[in-house]
Amino acid sequence: MFRQESCLPSERAAGAAARFLPMPHPAFLDSADPTIYALRTTAPGPTGKLPLTAQLLRGATSGYVFGMTQNAGMGWDPRKLLGKEFLILSTQGGIRAPDGTAIALGYHTGHWEVGLLMEEAARTFAAHGATPFAGYVSDPCDGRSNGTTAMFDSLPFRNDAAVVFRRLIRSLPTCRGVVGVATCDKGLPAMMMALAGTKHLPGVLVPGGTTLKAEEAEDTAKVQTLAARFAQGEITLDYAAQMGCRACGSPGGGCQFMGTAATSQVVGEALGLSLPHSALSPSGSAVWRDMARRSALAVMAMESTGKTMAGILTDDAVHNAMVVHAAVGGSTNLVLHVPAIAHAAGLRRPTVEDWARINAQVPRLVDVLPNGPTHYATVDVFLAGGVPEVMLRLRELGLLRLDALTVTGQTLGENLAWWEQSERRARFQQKLRDLDGIDPAKVILAPDRARAAGMTSTVSFLRGNLAPEGALVKSTAIDPTLLDGEGVFFHEGPARVFGSEDAAITAIKSRGSDALRQGEIVVLCGIGPTSGMPETYQITSALKYLPKAKGVVLLTDGRFSGVSTGPCIGHISPEAWAGGPLGKLRDGDVLRVRIDTRRLEGSVDFVGGSNTTASTDPNAELAARPICEKLTPDPNIPADTELWAALQSVSGGSWGGCVYDVPRIKALLNRPSCP
Repeated sequence: MFRQESCLPSERAAGAAARFLPMPHPAFLDSADPTIYALRTTAPGPTGKLPLTAQLLRGATSGYVFGMTQNAGMGWDPRKLLGKEFLILSTQGGIRAPDGTAIALGYHTGHWEVGLLMEEAARTFAAHGATPFAGYVSDPCDGRSNGTTAMFDSLPFRNDAAVVFRRLIRSLPTCRGVVGVATCDKGLPAMMMALAGTKHLPGVLVPGGTTLKAEEAEDTAKVQTLAARFAQGEITLDYAAQMGCRACGSPGGGCQFMGTAATSQVVGEALGLSLPHSALSPSGSAVWRDMARRSALAVMAMESTGKTMAGILTDDAVHNAMVVHAAVGGSTNLVLHVPAIAHAAGLRRPTVEDWARINAQVPRLVDVLPNGPTHYATVDVFLAGGVPEVMLRLRELGLLRLDALTVTGQTLGENLAWWEQSERRARFQQKLRDLDGIDPAKVILAPDRARAAGMTSTVSFLRGNLAPEGALVKSTAIDPTLLDGEGVFFHEGPARVFGSEDAAITAIKSRGSDALRQGEIVVLCGIGPTSGMPETYQITSALKYLPKAKGVVLLTDGRFSGVSTGPCIGHISPEAWAGGPLGKLRDGDVLRVRIDTRRLEGSVDFVGGSNTTASTDPNAELAARPICEKLTPDPNIPADTELWAALQSVSGGSWGGCVYDVPRIKALLNRPSCP
């Protein structure tokens, strides 16, 4: 029989107490520190008076006056509360002790030290009678996320952070200007999008710099392949442990290669958002700190002369950024980010045709990781003259729009005239000779010298029956030994289809019967924008550094890290989950890839399957197929990433920058525009 519960409250209470008999409690349940009881419920509050006037009180909002109260409450001298208010935003992460030791780690070195740049800017504002404010939106690390479900959040984070940055700017209604401090793959593009969308205010971008090269160590690109190389018996366990420990030469700054982080710094300066020779400075150095101080001065000068972002971010600025991107051999991820920055500024978004046209006109002039041929580090590019030195070479070719206004208050042409004769240029280039014995002219090359060195242009845009809406490849990073005498890469081989990155990396690491075989074309489908468009550096890095994988072609509807190399073709569109042909391939299908690295064009095609005959039309055969059984939904994709995918897919997709086109979205929802 069931026991009948007592209805009396006293009996129920006694029973409940009996169930919780005395037992040892965890030490953290209460504190043994007697000082916790030394507290009070009132305090005197700040001394002094707010600098109010009768006229101010009659005209001010309650928020304005309460803001002054809060400022005094945080310890700002109330006598200085009428100073102009400037906001410093950053992607700072982690908690550093004053001596630099770690109290709590950040996600990556890129945002570990940027708080020091904020301090320099804030002290500069205060020294000039202004009132500095600071806000933070920390950013993830794509290197840390690679090969994990965290990569589903990487690209969507960019839009989220840009929204929050803009909301923080608008939430300080008394703000007179913004300094944005950021470094890496998604935080820096997000910061540029936020500044671009704040057209009514002056703003300056402070790039967070780069980490130093580590002595007798691998760089932060190669070190990400330790697991794959160990699995293939290429390195020992002890070697992996040592190299994995020492790759970062300094505790702060973005990676040492021209990946997405470094390319974003370069593009920000080329847009005119940063002071000349700001990008790629070594994190923690005196020149790095000095940049932050001068950036605060620059934004105050912009405010005093009425200059705003609207005058900086123009079509000419976007053109210059695309030209410099091509000249440095920049990351293909900027094909996503530059249109997003343009969209935020209310400008026309550059198209695939624009990218192809500019890349066809602009020679690659910078010898830097991962493109080569010598593979200098980003700090070497900075010492060789950085962005302004590259722009001097481009000026010789007539490729820049020199009337574009920059945050210096001068045009790009005026900045370059200063740079060409500056002591700064001469002394830093000499520093590169003295420190490393490197000739600056071998890092940033004259156009004729670059052509003689066989340095191809940056990005090729492909078509074909597998990419009817386009695809791209960083052609400058294809091993020159894989090209013919005309600069053409050609390969025809059987497809090896994977529906997930995990399955692909398992085959690449394997030494058994399922191992990747020479000549196979890796097809990684189902990781396009619908899945958050994760990058696949875990795959591309292994293909680069494993001897058996040299020349293996990769086709994907996903994207790549900026340090990826080899014949890796991404952004294949339409993506598999949108019915794209890539999702209909099967193991053993014969595929053909042709990349002309001089004309920057090519094709990626399905030639035929096991049932194809001479009379079969490959296009018709492919169209009639159902999707591959390996293409299955990933249950780990977050709902908010699905929302991001839905919004950006109706806003132009990946070729449009993965943005939110609000008028388009509202039209589809049948929502009227605001009056």
